[in-house]
Amino acid sequence: MKNKELHIALTLGVLLPCMMLLLACQPGWNLPSIFPTEATEPSESGAFRVLMADGTVQGMDLEDYIWGVVLAEMPASYEVEALKAQAVAARTYALRTKRHENANICTDYGCCQAYVRPENYTGGAKFSEKVRQAVLSTAGQVVTYAGELIEATYFSCSGGRTEDAAAVWGADVPYLQSVPSPGEENSSDYMKTVSMSAEEFAAAFDGLSGTPGSWIGKITYTNGGGVATIEIGGTEYKGTTVRQKLKLRSTAFVITVVGSSVSITTKGFGHRVGLSQDGAEAMAVGGSDYADILAHYYPGTRLQGIDNIGALG
Repeated sequence: MKNKELHIALTLGVLLPCMMLLLACQPGWNLPSIFPTEATEPSESGAFRVLMADGTVQGMDLEDYIWGVVLAEMPASYEVEALKAQAVAARTYALRTKRHENANICTDYGCCQAYVRPENYTGGAKFSEKVRQAVLSTAGQVVTYAGELIEATYFSCSGGRTEDAAAVWGADVPYLQSVPSPGEENSSDYMKTVSMSAEEFAAAFDGLSGTPGSWIGKITYTNGGGVATIEIGGTEYKGTTVRQKLKLRSTAFVITVVGSSVSITTKGFGHRVGLSQDGAEAMAVGGSDYADILAHYYPGTRLQGIDNIGALG
């Protein structure tokens, strides 16, 4: 889950692993640990097993691991309450995820969560300590729904409104529903426009016939303002498929064809499901604390201590 330079549910159905891997290739796409997944019981200090980039498995204290995740996943310049929300989301995600045979989690953001060793963090000691304190102040806290750890997905920026999990991954999750995310307008990820030639655009769809101006047809939208389906060259595509083909920043996009040129404007950055990091920052600036932030982006959930969750013993 690498952001700013990139998760998800109960046992919900069928997800296409190959699509997940393809989507994971872009920064800002923190993808889910879904279907099925099992909670990982908190281990003794130093025994939380992390699969490193070099293939080794290292035992860490859980909170030390979360410190490195927050350093890698969210700008340390963000408000402390936003950093706290990120720490709780990352901790919840880490404890729910169990993908690796000999490790609790890995440091590949396309698979699990990004991680940087605090001693290798290049943002300075002041920011590193700020993040450490945010993590320690929420130590042991997780987000639950109906007594179970949630799939605490998060991403960079929603573009003003988050997305339903069903719109992106095809499975409805009661606490991963579209909610407004105001205050993101000043984010560098709020809106971006890219341009390409008609030939480049057509090549992404294995060639298109007719004039470029006739290529774009009927469009339907999701609850979160993303493209649900779009007709291109007479064929209907899912918005998620178009995002993949064109390597777009999100599914909230508008395609404009003028002559032999195609411009695509996107809002937001990432899958847009769950916690918006820029939205969390905006809420924190506005005076909300981390509990308010988590309750907003994961509606219907509870913030509680690990020891109080029956599923974790």
